[in-house]
Amino acid sequence: MTRPDWDNYFMQIAKDVSTRATCPRASVGAVIVKDNRVVSTGYNGAPAGEPHCTEVGCDIVDGHCIRVIHAEVNAVCEAAKFGTPIEGAILYVYGLERPESCHNCIQVMKAAGLSGYVEMIGGKLRATVL
Repeated sequence: MTRPDWDNYFMQIAKDVSTRATCPRASVGAVIVKDNRVVSTGYNGAPAGEPHCTEVGCDIVDGHCIRVIHAEVNAVCEAAKFGTPIEGAILYVYGLERPESCHNCIQVMKAAGLSGYVEMIGGKLRATVL
């Protein structure tokens, strides 16, 4: 057994988080890490207390499901909800069907003070500094 490096370790956790996604169009998981510690997670799904796509179907507008909150935003919101500081942290995101996080998610990451994010692109990890 080979011990994974930090990036692969946190990406595996993001992959596990993606299994909680409630939109059948994409299973995406995000993990926010600060000082090599997981401080928040998120997956794509409806806001707490609202019906999930898996229960009532997707709500598609312009080719996008508007019922769900993206995993990256959910992870930032979870940190905010519980008062967990994430300035300078890194977000790991797994399961994107396209090459990278969307513009809105990147803007939220910047506004939250994250220092960067790491994605799995074509089986390889790609880090982006914000």
